[in-house]
Order: sequence, then structure tokens, then C-alpha cells
Amino acid sequence: QVQLVESGGGLVQAGGSLRLSCAASGRTSSYAMGWFRQAPGKEREFVAGISWSGTRKYYTESVTGRFTIYRDNAKNTVYLQMNTLKPEDTAVYYCTAGSYEPDRTLYRYWGQGTQVTVSS
Repeated sequence: QVQLVESGGGLVQAGGSLRLSCAASGRTSSYAMGWFRQAPGKEREFVAGISWSGTRKYYTESVTGRFTIYRDNAKNTVYLQMNTLKPEDTAVYYCTAGSYEPDRTLYRYWGQGTQVTVSS
């Protein structure tokens, strides 16, 4: 079993930055990790993923060049650095474990989510 706890969400103005953290506990060895987000009235969508080693990363097109995913395996923590935020980035962001690819069905464990709100 793996437990995931997100933190770092909040309210920020457009153009600003936030860093989300996801602390993992339990049997976390060898898990690739990802971030998804869900805006009101929309489906949950893939944002970014990272392999266990950190050598493979995958981003959805809308965040490429603005967001960076990275991890510190010694701390069992995955981060999502979000720069140049836009109002359309407003959503609940979920940390997840099991893959680094966009297919939601590949992910086995999910956190409770953290709210990110970007004001215009």
C-alpha cells in the first residue's frame, strides 16, 4: 500500500509560480509518479509524469516549458514546479503513483488533491 499526500497549492496571480510537493509513504520502491488535475466540470487530465530514476519525463502539451516535474527518492517526494501560471491552470492537482504516462488507468494510487487557483 502507498499513501500520497500533496501540499503546496494555493492562490496565485497569473504569471506567478507555485511548487507542489507529494510525499509518499508505504511501499514506494520503484514507482513511477505523476500529476493529474481536474477543473470544475471537466475530466481529470494528465499533467506530468516521471520515471522512478527520474530520467524519463512526460508532459502534457499545455504545460510544456512552464512546468517541471522532479523527484527526490531519498525523501520519497515528487515535486511539480509550476511557472508562468495561467487562469486555465486552476484545478485540483492530484499526485499519483504507478506510471509516468498519460493513461489514467495505469495509475494505482492517488492522493487527496491540492487546490491551485490562478487569478487573472
